[in-house]
Amino acid sequence: MNAPESFPPQALSRAARLRAMLSSNQLEFLMEAHNGLSARIVREAGFKGIWASGLAISAQFGVRDNNEASWTQVVDVLEFMADASDLPILLDGDTGYGNFNNVRRLVRKLEQRGIVGVCIEDKQFPKTNSFIGGERQPLAEIDEFCGKIKAGKDSQQDDDFVLVARVEALIAGWGMDEALRRAEAYRQAGADAILIHSKLSRPDEILAFAREWAGRAPLVIVPTKYYSTPTRVFRDAGIGVVIWANHLIRAAASAMQAVAKEIHDSETLVTVEDRIASVDEIFRLQGADEYSAAEQVYLSASRAPRAAVVLAASRGKGLEAITEDRPKVMLPVAGKPLLRWLVDGFKRQGINDITVVGGYRADAIDPAGIKVAVNERHARTGELASLACAAGALANDAIISYGDLLFRSYILRDLLDSDAEFSVVVDSSQTQPSNQSVRDFAYCSAADDRELFGRKALLQRVCSEPQRDGRAPEGRWIGLLNVRGAGAGRLRETLAALQQRADFDTLDMPALLNALVERGEQIEVLYVHGHWRGVNDLEDFRRAGDFAHSQTPYASGAPEAPHD
Repeated sequence: MNAPESFPPQALSRAARLRAMLSSNQLEFLMEAHNGLSARIVREAGFKGIWASGLAISAQFGVRDNNEASWTQVVDVLEFMADASDLPILLDGDTGYGNFNNVRRLVRKLEQRGIVGVCIEDKQFPKTNSFIGGERQPLAEIDEFCGKIKAGKDSQQDDDFVLVARVEALIAGWGMDEALRRAEAYRQAGADAILIHSKLSRPDEILAFAREWAGRAPLVIVPTKYYSTPTRVFRDAGIGVVIWANHLIRAAASAMQAVAKEIHDSETLVTVEDRIASVDEIFRLQGADEYSAAEQVYLSASRAPRAAVVLAASRGKGLEAITEDRPKVMLPVAGKPLLRWLVDGFKRQGINDITVVGGYRADAIDPAGIKVAVNERHARTGELASLACAAGALANDAIISYGDLLFRSYILRDLLDSDAEFSVVVDSSQTQPSNQSVRDFAYCSAADDRELFGRKALLQRVCSEPQRDGRAPEGRWIGLLNVRGAGAGRLRETLAALQQRADFDTLDMPALLNALVERGEQIEVLYVHGHWRGVNDLEDFRRAGDFAHSQTPYASGAPEAPHD
């Protein structure tokens, strides 16, 4: 079975609740549903039970109500309905889908799937909907139908499982006496309730039947044709349960017809969007919030970081000539913006919760697939002020990245595989400045030995230029920080402490890394040897296109990737 949504515990089982509705002194109501979504809507509307309509389930399959959908297909739909709602479900079981043996198997399968009642009608299999030439439809022999009832009752495991016998004599034109004779025979065969059906637009014969029946067993009606009858009339007549039998599928059909025609004719969504359920409402009905909560419980220990924060507030020093109308991260590189290369790389690794912190010309950032936060003081502040604008995205595992990076996919993949609470990527091939823009030199506990299973190295400090004591750096931090588990909370604490400093507005990411080290955090180093690019000036920008082309799939006709 599908995993059910968690519902508040009920004092009574579903079967006991349905039986209680039948025996209630008050008039009770069942509402039609035909799939999991409609079952959830019925529950939210406040109904106490569901009628799984044969007409509606057939219609949602796009087939006729002539047993064209097999009983196993119907049972599959019922399983989703039972998962989507904790309400008791009474199945419109047609004729029982065959003889007594089919009814026995049906009851067992229904109970296995949490369906607590079935209504079977005294017509012959395969059946046709009662409102389509009902007077021409033959009825089953009374003894044969009583055998089905007995077989069903003998097969149930739960004493509260309900079997309702539906009398079609009035529909078929056999008269009141025959309807009463059949109903009594079905009651004596073990039926828990009688459903008396009528195709008239007035309730006269239903009320006449109720008077003659005199409460010998619970009485169920389906006022589809005599819908204008005031409900108090049914209460006064001693009816037990009213079934609103097909109104959700009919409402859905009319709404879909209208919306489809409107969109076809207008060739736009503008006129319909405000008149239909929002996508978020569909997500809510599907239980998306419950899934997100479960994800926190069951995936937190093993999944890759769920979030990424990209620092992209800069116009780019030395790039002013080409960034007048856009930030650096929106510069085109090999056919798409620099930022999109980064975002696509994250999404390929399963990171879809991406927050980009913009600043200069943040309005020009393409928001597709990302959330955009804005550092309104970007012209007077550094990278940590931008990071603080997205602190809410650091609640769990996260990647923090400079926005001007290009890298081969294995770098991010290997970083995400680290079990360390803090880990960074350091390029061991860059230990000396190659141009004036190179910065973020990393001093580590061990150098890169270029071996597959090298020693673990920890970050000791990141500096904007080589230290004056003559010690060579072990490489350059490329601008990727991975935070996992409890490390996320300690990173937020460190960031909050730095915000108390008078010089906070001037601080960049290396200040955060250094503060973490000073607080005793161990930041694991993942060494690489090239295979990435940062866009810090015009020369970097010119070279970025060649690097990006080397990442394009061979099927696109890109040249062989150069060694770098």
